[in-house]
Amino acid sequence: MAITDIQAAAHPKQRRPRRKKRPRGLLWLPIAIFTAGVIGAVFWVTYLLWPRWPAADMALDAPALPVTVNGVTFNIPPAAIRNKVQRKPGRQERVDLVFLWPSLTPPDPAGKTGPSAMPGTIDRVFLTVAAYGNSLPPLERFNTIYQRYLASSIETTPAGLTLRPFQDGSPYQGEDILYNDRNPARFMVRCTRDARGGATGQCLLERRIEEVDITVRFPRPWLSDWTAVGDGVDRLIAQLAGSRR
Repeated sequence: MAITDIQAAAHPKQRRPRRKKRPRGLLWLPIAIFTAGVIGAVFWVTYLLWPRWPAADMALDAPALPVTVNGVTFNIPPAAIRNKVQRKPGRQERVDLVFLWPSLTPPDPAGKTGPSAMPGTIDRVFLTVAAYGNSLPPLERFNTIYQRYLASSIETTPAGLTLRPFQDGSPYQGEDILYNDRNPARFMVRCTRDARGGATGQCLLERRIEEVDITVRFPRPWLSDWTAVGDGVDRLIAQLAGSRR
């Protein structure tokens, strides 16, 4: 009898250890995850690059659109919205508008404009409607921030507004604050000065409605009739905001 046969007879229960088989499912799991990721990426890129029909442009003579900015709803004529991408109803971060002055109507879609009834060459007033963010109300900003940078000189314009220039070297260098001394909250603007090259100075008038700031921009020469400007701006905002004004 061979030696191996004798050893096998002496130890009948001994067997060679068997290798443990790895579950086949674990081998396929990483491959399946990788394949799914590749397929998903292909579908996403295909979706982004797939040609689409452009959305139909909003007609400029369409009825006013209900646009909500920071929870406040405004009714805005499409022709008054300056940026094409903003000509849609619903929620928006901000809206940039333009109206003819002094009619307070949107510009003619055909581009026709009438003569301006105000001094200066510009017959349009520009508005930006946006969430106020962290900015202070206009009068509080005047009392707490602007005061730090104002020069000591104080003048009175022929139209009766108080004029205070900003100091040279300040963040507002080259600008002036003009306001109704009896009621600054009623009318207060920050204006650039006319440039030597002939560029007309521009003024910013701000109004706050609930959670929204409305910034109005117009030429500085209009301040010769600032009462009409203030009344017109309030009338225009009331027209946009409805019963809130």
